Amino acid sequence: MAGRESLPLRRLKLFQPLNRLTDDQLILLASRAERRTHSPGQKVVERGVRDGMDYFLVAGTVELKAGDGRTSKIEAGGEKALTAVARLQPRMYDVVAVASCDFLVVEQDILNQMLRDAPLIQADLDSMVDETSGGTDEHRLLMEFYAELRSNQVSLPSVPDVAWKVRRTADRENSTAEEVASAITADPSIAAKLVRACNSPLYRGFNDVRNVREAVIRLGTRTTRQLVTVFAMREVFSTKQPFLQKSIDALWKHSREVAALSWVLADRATRIDPDEALLAGLLHDIGAVPVLVHAEHYARLFADANLLDHALGELKSDVGAAILEAWSFPATFVEVARHAEDWQYECRQDLPQLVDVVQVAQLHAMIAAQQNADLPQFEDVPAYRRLGGLELNASRSLQMLTEARARVDEVHRLLAIH
Repeated sequence: MAGRESLPLRRLKLFQPLNRLTDDQLILLASRAERRTHSPGQKVVERGVRDGMDYFLVAGTVELKAGDGRTSKIEAGGEKALTAVARLQPRMYDVVAVASCDFLVVEQDILNQMLRDAPLIQADLDSMVDETSGGTDEHRLLMEFYAELRSNQVSLPSVPDVAWKVRRTADRENSTAEEVASAITADPSIAAKLVRACNSPLYRGFNDVRNVREAVIRLGTRTTRQLVTVFAMREVFSTKQPFLQKSIDALWKHSREVAALSWVLADRATRIDPDEALLAGLLHDIGAVPVLVHAEHYARLFADANLLDHALGELKSDVGAAILEAWSFPATFVEVARHAEDWQYECRQDLPQLVDVVQVAQLHAMIAAQQNADLPQFEDVPAYRRLGGLELNASRSLQMLTEARARVDEVHRLLAIH
């Protein structure tokens, strides 16, 4: 069913990227959008279709079903409902109403144009454009760049095949070590890395393992799945453009450091699986990769590295969350990508979460890299206070990581396995 009832502005501003629009733009958007309702069991969008519409879930619950049978649910008001549902086109999922649903449906072309016309996201970014280039052409290009990223006109990376296959196999009920090992050995490079990792000080047993099957048995399917994904991520942090590789390499170096610190923090100060924290730390900036790659088309605009840094800061969290959602990662990983540098973010769970560990790891990594000019004090960061409930304070955390430097270095060596 379709209707013309509009939402109040305060409700529209809860959605991303609608929160980037002015009040006047939102009023115009609401007048040109549709409200659609769907009954339980009714298909909302169909996989493979390119319809040019964005569906924002206002009320109800929907189920997303991928081509391989994987499913996930999105509830109105939840973290996954902050952006348009299954917004990549052509659609990667069938979307079916679980309970009665209410959607705000917007034409992407209309939204894209409004984003191009919207004010710049930060006043200092606006000033920087004026100071560095001083023209309306640069302003237009910057808004075009933002709009393309936000409207999914940019190619997001695919999860590496071996990681995808291993995750699917490991997540299957009653999957065996032989089946998981078989999926891994399809990629000899990843297989070799896994065996070497299993024989490293982090995972070594009384005897060295000799093959992938023995490694899977020692590590268990959960750790195996995480490590295979970790090893496979290096191919995502790459580009065929030599002039971009330096930036990608710097991003990989930072991600490795955050991953190593996350592993140690999780191991020493929480009950979170260290290997899960390792992977979350490695992926926290994944959204920067397609932003950097897309910046290739705007070389004149981003000749100023400071301007590119601003664009990365504004866009990488939304893009990263979109990537991990498309890869069907758990909501805790999506939360990390969205809030890794949102220092005032406080998750709702009582116990420390992945996002807390990665945020604190980021603080330490940035301080070590002398990037602490704009960082808050440790005690002012909710994530740090949440870990503080486990007797982790500023001096203790620095001492702990100093004492654990050998472990951090060992994780670095793990990530550097060729």
